[in-house]
Amino acid sequence: MASQIQKVAVLGAGVMGQGIAAHLANAGIPSVLYDMVPRDLPAGAPRSKLAIDGVANASKLKPAPFFKPELAALIKPANYEDDAGLLKECDLIIEVVVERLDIKAKIFAWVEANRRDDAIVASNTSGLPLRDMAATMGQSMREHFLIMHFFNPVRYMRLLELVAGPDTRPEALKLLADFGEEKLGKGIVYAKDTPNFVGNRIGTFGIVSVFKHMQAFDLSIEDVDAILGKAMGRPKLGVFALGDMVGLDTLDHVLGNVFNGCPDDEQRDAFVSPAFLKAMVAEGAVGNKTGKGFYQKTNEKDAKGRKITLARDWRTGEYKPAARPRFDSVTQASSFADDPGAASRVLLRGDDKAAAFAWAVTADSLIYTANRIPEIADDIVNIDRAMRWGFNWDLGPFEGWDALGVAETVARMEAEGRSVPAWVKDMLAKGRGSFYAYVDGQPTYWCAVSGQSKPLPSSARWLFISDKKASNGVVKKNEAAELIDIGDGVLLLQFTRPAQMNALEQDMFQLYNDALDELDAGKWEALVVGSQNHARGQLRPSVGPNGQAFCAGANLMMVGMAAMQGEWDSIDQLIRGMQSIVQRALYSKRPVVTAPYSLTLGGGLEVAMQSAATVTTGEVYMGLVEAGMGLLPAGGGCKEMLRRYLGGIPAAVNYDPNPFVQAAFLNIGLAKFSTSAEEARDMRYLRAEDKVVMDADQLIWEAKRTALGLAASGYVPPKPSKFKLPGNSGRATIELKLYDLVQGGFASEHDAKVARRIAHVLTGGDIPAGTWVDEQHILDLEREGFLSLLGEEKTMERITHFISTGKVLRN
Repeated sequence: MASQIQKVAVLGAGVMGQGIAAHLANAGIPSVLYDMVPRDLPAGAPRSKLAIDGVANASKLKPAPFFKPELAALIKPANYEDDAGLLKECDLIIEVVVERLDIKAKIFAWVEANRRDDAIVASNTSGLPLRDMAATMGQSMREHFLIMHFFNPVRYMRLLELVAGPDTRPEALKLLADFGEEKLGKGIVYAKDTPNFVGNRIGTFGIVSVFKHMQAFDLSIEDVDAILGKAMGRPKLGVFALGDMVGLDTLDHVLGNVFNGCPDDEQRDAFVSPAFLKAMVAEGAVGNKTGKGFYQKTNEKDAKGRKITLARDWRTGEYKPAARPRFDSVTQASSFADDPGAASRVLLRGDDKAAAFAWAVTADSLIYTANRIPEIADDIVNIDRAMRWGFNWDLGPFEGWDALGVAETVARMEAEGRSVPAWVKDMLAKGRGSFYAYVDGQPTYWCAVSGQSKPLPSSARWLFISDKKASNGVVKKNEAAELIDIGDGVLLLQFTRPAQMNALEQDMFQLYNDALDELDAGKWEALVVGSQNHARGQLRPSVGPNGQAFCAGANLMMVGMAAMQGEWDSIDQLIRGMQSIVQRALYSKRPVVTAPYSLTLGGGLEVAMQSAATVTTGEVYMGLVEAGMGLLPAGGGCKEMLRRYLGGIPAAVNYDPNPFVQAAFLNIGLAKFSTSAEEARDMRYLRAEDKVVMDADQLIWEAKRTALGLAASGYVPPKPSKFKLPGNSGRATIELKLYDLVQGGFASEHDAKVARRIAHVLTGGDIPAGTWVDEQHILDLEREGFLSLLGEEKTMERITHFISTGKVLRN
């Protein structure tokens, strides 16, 4: 058995194979991407053309499968005929060819003839039985063979289902699980060798239940998507828009897998595509890939200038402009945006048609899911994780059941004549009221098989703030933040305004200041700034995929209201206070480590950058984007960009600061943001030494480990910087380029005014070229520039427009 996976072969250069190879590259793992030699290969064309084209196509896909385009260089295109020898270099071989057993058998025969004896072989099949694929393999290959089912798009979907066969060696399964979690950042779910495994088995039953009750309640496509969206803790897209994305032909095929492969399923007859779906597949209306499915986008616009989307009437097959249905129960539930459990309770307790429909679908799905243990997985944990990680549900089925109240819903189900699985009633009879619970401060789940409580399985590299809070770890808290003891002398500052995307407010800074006071007093070895509060209702809330923001910037409503009321002194003091606190964190004698993730914008990035070290996730969107609102960074962002671009140049070097200042200006003036941690590093939002974890649940653990490492090594804070800046002449160069942009229609006059003010700050203000200034000089310019721009009428128009619509106004 290979001791680690250092190189991978991907067999099949279609979209899924491209996505897997690209994400391996994101993790720094080189791969060989194989495909056939085309039968009609043009003269002079490379024999590995299909694989070469696959890599090229991956570089063009949206959303981007690569963290940055340059990573495509880690993929070597190859073909089966000429490059069989390369297979022996690979520790893991992933088959991603068409879902036909006869074709897979040919590929596996080729693999068996050319692989290294210790190489692991995995199939990315979405539903073919492992036992059938392994039937023709030799003993050695069967021992190294298992299913490794990624979800698409690979980079963005966290779920990775692993299925081991009766001959699979346990160490092969463990090696692949560790690799998937630690290197690729995937959430591992252990599935059984049953049709559609875990996620798709539960997900497809939910869809057929929707089909059934949609017809019974005579609801439209738009009605269903309005009901079963965010109000039910599901993706905002809704059931049918998501179906269009997946492909209705694929859905039809997956339903057939269950019908044909599960003769003993009590709901087998439900897995038959309804007549309207069969008609759509026959018509070719199978979703986004053909331009129409349940929905059809058009280029026509309505009176407000929005593109018109058509929705299909499932009764007639006709398309008409999509309606925007409103239901009282959905409206009431939507007010609980930060608490999916509370939202679903409100919706399901409603008295309108939407509530009745949602309850019927939910009750069907909960009972069906409970009946699948231990058929598709050994426990509720794997099922809940599969639905959260693979379908982006806020809560898994059993987490959601807990939120609804198990005893209450069981009573309602039985009153309606539904048959509730015996193990659920047994749990209640034994005095356990929920599937998940803390017992003596430890997280547990109810085991359906043994009928008893068991410790919640966890990676050694996961640290959950909720576990620390359950052990009386809260040191101090207010309405917007809390301080938590996360062990070993490390204090954590957590922002707790997820519904407001953790927009910065005074209570957060108050607690940050208190934390620094405790750090200075020697009560703690280090401080971590990070959060895990974005999936209320889970026993262990994590940062993804539902953690939308570490911090999306300042509270614009608060700032805008203060400006409209003329409270300029208050705003000035607020800025001074923020600058003082983040500077204090940066130069603290004990290390402050920030752990940003997802959206880290504006003031959130200013908090993240001004620290001893930053640990972040591969998926992070960082940017000083204040210019989009007609403002500039005033919490040290301009100063920090200058530190990042100029701070490493030795004082004895006589250099021209203009190129460095212009690079910083492009980031801030164009409100540029990264779409990955690697892009953030290139843009200097992250330092070269800052760490990136692929698994979001490792973020706080790694940040704590980094903080302790700094403390143990005798941490010495950086010295304040001085900058040699180009002054008036450097600003004139930037302003000339701005003039050209306005004249060319690429920027508005107000855009240019904002950009000139940013240039004024970054070039040092009204100073001669080559003047050295200190950090406070830049901080003062930041504050003056922010206040000046906030007083502009067009800036206030942008702020009010953004608050009311969530969109950036270009005026």
